[in-house]
Amino acid sequence: MTVDIHRLHRAFEEAESRGDTGALDTLLADDFRSIGEQGYVLDKAQWLGKFADFAYTGVESSDIEIAAYEHAAIVRCVQHSSSVWRGQPMELTVRVSQTWVEQAGGWRLAGIQFSSLVGE
Repeated sequence: MTVDIHRLHRAFEEAESRGDTGALDTLLADDFRSIGEQGYVLDKAQWLGKFADFAYTGVESSDIEIAAYEHAAIVRCVQHSSSVWRGQPMELTVRVSQTWVEQAGGWRLAGIQFSSLVGE
């Protein structure tokens, strides 16, 4: 695999932590879906739109593991985040799974799913 999935994961995390919707728009596939830790689903426009009311104050990933395939890759990690949503501070530790796919225009994040880690 010629693409550095670690670099893509870091670029996504950095853009997300800054609320850089321009960079995120480039990194996300047009049919991107996010499944939140409570089961809600956001499409690309909804995901980008969340930054109007939401901001990270800290994001850190650990236990990163990558499974690379010919035209796809899965990134699994634990994400510790602090954020503010509609003025309310939040702390969250979740297990994250990202699905990256190679498309005609380059590698894009097609899906991300968050699962709660109880007691973490």
